[in-house]
Amino acid sequence: MKELLRTNDPVLLSFVEALLRDSGCTFFIADQNMSVIEGSLGVLPRRVMVIDEDSERARAVLFDAGILDEINPA
Repeated sequence: MKELLRTNDPVLLSFVEALLRDSGCTFFIADQNMSVIEGSLGVLPRRVMVIDEDSERARAVLFDAGILDEINPA
C-alpha cells in the first residue's frame, strides 16, 4: 500500500473517502483509532492508504477534484 495523503481535517478526509469509494479504488484509513485515543485534538493525522495498483488512479481522482495540494508528493 502507498500513502496517498495525510490530514487532520475530518471534512477533507470524508471527501477523499467518498471520491475514492465512488471511483472503485481500494483504500484504507490508517491511524483513525490513534486519533480517537489521543482525545480528538487533531494532533495525529490520519493517513489515506491505497493499494499499489490503484495509486495512479487515486491521484488522478484527487487531482480532478482540485485537491492536488493535499496529496503526499512521494
